[in-house]
Amino acid sequence: MRRPRAPRSLRGRLILGLVVLLAVVCTSVGAATVLALRGFLTDRLDEQLTAGRGRFAASLEHEHAPDADNDGDTRGQAEDTLGARIVGDRVVGAAVVKDTDDDRVELTPADRRALVAVPRDGRGHTVSLTEIGDYRVAAWSGDEHDTLLTGLPLHPVEETLHRLEAVEAGVFGLALAATGTVGALWVRRSLLPLERVADTADRVAELPLASGQVAMPPPVPRADPATEVGRVATAINRMLGHVGDALDRRHAVEERLRTFAADAGHELRTPVANVRARAELALRHPGPLPGDVRRALERVAAESRRMSVLVDELLLLARLDAGRSLEREPVDLTRLLLDAAEDCRTLYPEHRWTLDLPAAPVVVAGDGFRLQQVVSNLLTNAGRHTPPGTRVAVVLGREAQQAVLTVTDDGPGIPRELLDQVFHRFTRGEAGRSREQGSTGLGLAIVDAVVSAHGGSTGVESRPGHTCFRITLPAESPGRPVEDD
Repeated sequence: MRRPRAPRSLRGRLILGLVVLLAVVCTSVGAATVLALRGFLTDRLDEQLTAGRGRFAASLEHEHAPDADNDGDTRGQAEDTLGARIVGDRVVGAAVVKDTDDDRVELTPADRRALVAVPRDGRGHTVSLTEIGDYRVAAWSGDEHDTLLTGLPLHPVEETLHRLEAVEAGVFGLALAATGTVGALWVRRSLLPLERVADTADRVAELPLASGQVAMPPPVPRADPATEVGRVATAINRMLGHVGDALDRRHAVEERLRTFAADAGHELRTPVANVRARAELALRHPGPLPGDVRRALERVAAESRRMSVLVDELLLLARLDAGRSLEREPVDLTRLLLDAAEDCRTLYPEHRWTLDLPAAPVVVAGDGFRLQQVVSNLLTNAGRHTPPGTRVAVVLGREAQQAVLTVTDDGPGIPRELLDQVFHRFTRGEAGRSREQGSTGLGLAIVDAVVSAHGGSTGVESRPGHTCFRITLPAESPGRPVEDD
């Protein structure tokens, strides 16, 4: 069987602790009261035994005299008083006082041994007898070198104690129930400001703080600053103010950077295009060109083309960051992969390309041009950053309502320190070679941004000999029309 769990909330622990503490106090008070009353009643029985001083037992000593009453002297004796005469180690007579007569008692060997073992000091001792129960007894030396023993029953004392225990159990039970109810209300009221603090913290934890404008929740209602809850509430409000200011400043900086990137891209697009056009025009000049001039013009043309790609990618990321909606139309990912794989086989013929596509088309709702860019960037990335002879497997499938695309290669893998940053902007594994090959460091960042804008997700896992990029996009059911936003 499982042990019951203790409450986890502070309110539950406080209420449980209060009830348990009160239960311990009530149990201690009840036990002390019962023990004190037991001692008091037992002392009263000892006083009665001392006052009677064995008169009933003494009558048993002379019950065989010629002028003696064989029934013993029961005058002034309480009902159920025990009298016994002991000679040596043997009980020769024992009787219990009844209404008008005495009643002989049949004693077992164990009872006889218990009576013989009572010290002859005139003090009260407790013995348990088989036939008549527990007794408080006292023994004195008789006139005939025998022992006279008198006892009073303990069952009235036990009945009184049991009655007291029942009353205490009822009273303490009602006290515990009332204390638990009132304590729960009191604790709930006392912890209400703390619950408001917890609710505010939960709302803050659910806010998308990673990017964009964030509306902070209202501050926690003020509480007494002299209390611990009031101090926590004040600290939370101060922290919310600092966090809100920091988020506003961050958003303002992001807006300025986004505006700068968009403006810079627009401003650079025309001069870069002019430089590229003039360089290509100069290269087509019919007359002979010196070798160093031709090489310089070729480098100018190549760098201008690379600059054009960089400007276009920066403008795309700026538009996606601004939250601009993309086109929504049915896009067949199967067709996009066929075209992209054919292009990559031409660009990287020494790689081993495999394509695994489902029999039925996999259709998603989105911007066909941007999704083509995602597929092309993934496959180009696999061909560009792996050595010749690398096997690249492209697999497309469906999982429930998701289209899943994986691009897996058996190349050297991504360095561990870069694995968490591959979808960040301007991240390069081999910066020098990437620049030589025309990489801007924005390809995978565009993949992540475009997939996120389509409601999908990106992921990567890598180790030496195995790298897998995984893309998921919401898939359309066959024959379902695509709704425009």
